[in-house]
Amino acid sequence: MPERPLPEFPATVTLPVQWGEQDGFGHINNMHFIRWFESARIAYMSQCGVQLTTQGVGPILAAVNCNYRLQVKYPDTIVVGARVTRLGRSSIQIEHQLWSVSHQAVAADGDSTVVMFDYENQASSPLTDELRETIRKLENNPSL
Repeated sequence: MPERPLPEFPATVTLPVQWGEQDGFGHINNMHFIRWFESARIAYMSQCGVQLTTQGVGPILAAVNCNYRLQVKYPDTIVVGARVTRLGRSSIQIEHQLWSVSHQAVAADGDSTVVMFDYENQASSPLTDELRETIRKLENNPSL
C-alpha cells in the first residue's frame, strides 16, 4: 500500500472488505460503494464539527453518484477519501475516491451533495461562515 493512499483527500477511512458484502456475481455489491462513500463523508463532516442530528440544523444527503472502475472482491482493504470541491448557499459538493489495496488503484469515484437542513422547518439552511472557514482551512483552499 502506498504510504498514504489518496493524500489529496483531507478525510479518509480504511475499511476491510467483508465476505458478506459480495453478491451472486462474486464481487462486492454496488450498494456497498455508496455506504463506503457515506463513511468518508461522515468522517469529513465530523472533522468540520458538523453535528449529525435531526434536531435543529444538520446535514442531509441530496444526491450521490458513483463510477465503478474495478471489481472489488474479498479479501481486500479499501481506503475511501472525501474532499469538498464546491460550496453553495446551503450545499456542499463532495468528491469521493475508493482505493483498493489489492489492486493498488482507484476502484471507484464519484460525488455527493450534502445540504444543511433545518429539520424543524423542513427547509435548507445557509452554510454558516464558521463552517465555510473550517472547510477552506481543511482543504487549504481559500477560494472555496
